[in-house]
Amino acid sequence: MSARLPKKSETIEIRLSHQAKIAFMDRCREERQSASEVLRALIDQKLAGRRRLAPRWRALAAAVAGLILGAVAQPSLARATQNSHSVFDRLDRNHDGVLSYAEFRAR
Repeated sequence: MSARLPKKSETIEIRLSHQAKIAFMDRCREERQSASEVLRALIDQKLAGRRRLAPRWRALAAAVAGLILGAVAQPSLARATQNSHSVFDRLDRNHDGVLSYAEFRAR
């Protein structure tokens, strides 16, 4: 029987610009890695005392961490835009503030 790896249960929250977050996520997708994998590797390297990553890559790593670990906590990111309100209003045909399955399917 193989030994189980310890669960990943801790989080880190950081703040960063939207542009940095998007650039980091794009880089991760290009390299076919999850943002979590990249950040865990960065932390492992730091703890092992290895050579530091280039400043630009660190900024990208910070962007991903913000997306993964802190974006949910930022109410400003969850705010609906004027356009999203108009789309919802068109879908909510009976204007009860709730989008039913039937209303969604009728789109």
